Amino acid sequence: MSDRPESIAVIRLGAMGDILHVLPSVARLRRAFPESRITWIVAPKWTPLLEGNPSIDQVVPFSRKLWSDLRRSIAGLRRIHPGLAIDFQGLIQSSVVARLTGAPRVVGFGRSAAREPMASRFYGQRIEPLAIHIVDRNLELAAAVGAVEGPIEFPIPAGTPEGNLPYEPFVMASPFAGWVSKQWPLEHYAKLAELLKEKRVPLVLNVAPHQASLVTGLPHVEVHTSTLAGLIDATRRATAVIGLDSGPLHLAAALGKPGVGLYGPTDPSRNGPYGGSVTVLRMPDTVTTWKRDTGIHPAMRALTPERVFEALLAVVEQKLRRETGSEKRDRK
Repeated sequence: MSDRPESIAVIRLGAMGDILHVLPSVARLRRAFPESRITWIVAPKWTPLLEGNPSIDQVVPFSRKLWSDLRRSIAGLRRIHPGLAIDFQGLIQSSVVARLTGAPRVVGFGRSAAREPMASRFYGQRIEPLAIHIVDRNLELAAAVGAVEGPIEFPIPAGTPEGNLPYEPFVMASPFAGWVSKQWPLEHYAKLAELLKEKRVPLVLNVAPHQASLVTGLPHVEVHTSTLAGLIDATRRATAVIGLDSGPLHLAAALGKPGVGLYGPTDPSRNGPYGGSVTVLRMPDTVTTWKRDTGIHPAMRALTPERVFEALLAVVEQKLRRETGSEKRDRK
């Protein structure tokens, strides 16, 4: 079998942050196999994250919501004909998708690293990563097939302007996450907005249209509703971000935005913002759990608006000092 497959299928169906964490690995695949056709199989709602990505030749949506959707999706998989399929997700569902492509070589995480250990049975080659952070684990998976060199890159589309945003510098936050236990109390955002207002910096809460009623009327904040494309644009325009362990924070980190990440039940050493631009706050006695509770975790409530405000100011001031230093060096 050739070490340089004519076609490669990348499987990472969702969600937002997880897809972002695979981008550097796919960029390295492109460097290692410049002549190969790379196809990314992804859930339809996340396709805007991959628009214009120079590492990808084709995006194939995979949906199983309806029987008709599933049939079309399976037919789409069978048209790819990859020589290599790499499952970065580690679920039984994603491993089955990898097999349905018909690839003679299927690679994925071993039992200790796969999200669902049974998924590893579907792989012909299993990788047990040594790294802790998921970005680095994904890079190890790419390295196992020969993609070992290159910078860590996060190709992100430009996004699309949607709605109204402040003309002056602003801080942006996305207050909702897939798990309620990872969220910060809404009343804390109101207090943080009040503190920022004293500095003449508005706090913008970005939400999906169906969530707007949950934050409308929250004192001192500005509400911005958008699609995913609008979120990308707004994140690019924000001066800094406040984020949870969810996609919008990982988007900001991928763009190199300064900010503060608020962590409670999940472990930032594994799933924290990557790249160093975001400072993580987490109570030191917090016990890591992946249980999806329906209430806000006590460790998230314990992160006070005052503490978050101080951390945010420190991050922004540090960024301004770096930029000022760069400008002075450029003048020399």
